[in-house]
Amino acid sequence: MTTAGRRAPSTIGSLSAMIVRALDAQGVDGRRIAREAGIDPDRAQAPDARVPRAAHTRLWQLAVEATGNPCFGLEASRFATQTTLHALGYAVLASATLREAFERIIRYRRLIGDVIELSLEDVGERTRFVIDVSAPPGVPYEAVDTFTSMCVRLARMLCGRRNLDPVAVALERPEPSPSDAFRQVFHAPVTFSQPQNVLEFRRADMDAPLPSANAELARNNDEVVVAYLARLESASVSSRALAALLQALPDGPPSKAAIARQLGMSPRNLQRHLAEEGTSYKALLNDARADL
Repeated sequence: MTTAGRRAPSTIGSLSAMIVRALDAQGVDGRRIAREAGIDPDRAQAPDARVPRAAHTRLWQLAVEATGNPCFGLEASRFATQTTLHALGYAVLASATLREAFERIIRYRRLIGDVIELSLEDVGERTRFVIDVSAPPGVPYEAVDTFTSMCVRLARMLCGRRNLDPVAVALERPEPSPSDAFRQVFHAPVTFSQPQNVLEFRRADMDAPLPSANAELARNNDEVVVAYLARLESASVSSRALAALLQALPDGPPSKAAIARQLGMSPRNLQRHLAEEGTSYKALLNDARADL
């Protein structure tokens, strides 16, 4: 069992801080609401802060009640900053294409939260970004609203095109009343009560070169993200091995034995731990090569 399986589900604290800022902008005391949810608003702003999933969910519930706005998740996304997703935000900004940016978000999704699963699927001339939040204890609708709108805003910023819109948006949530805000944010057809949360983009948009691409900056921030996740999952052998591979690869591919020595175990034990965590040395080496 991985470390993520033993830890209580959590989300990055800066997302809670984002909600507090959005509440303040609505004339609601965001700090008071955060404390009522069991979150220290000062601690939530710390770079490595994590907030228990239950407390973060309670914050969303209280925020919607306090504002009376069923579309508050869309409003909250306006208060996301480049550091809301830690160094991942900068790595994404420096990606070569939108596809690479979304692949980074998928690869490092555990930074955002423990119960989110993401994937990209090419279907004809479209690319589907699927957001799966079905794993218990579940994710509030408002959190998905925020994440999807953040992704669309990010895509527009990376491409330098305010009119880069998804082709279609599907959401599992029931349609709120009123729901006009969703179409105003996405500028695309939005359907509710769907089996999956999906953003669909034009495949050509996903693969077009980005003006902000910077491979060195992306790689440096990837390393910061990997270190963050290694701290978060300190007992996870796969996270520690990936961090060691990223550090060693610029000087040439290290052997499994070299990485095992660095982690204080035999190659056989390393392989056993990786197998228990659903991966392998070869898979981690491929991931590290892709990052670099």
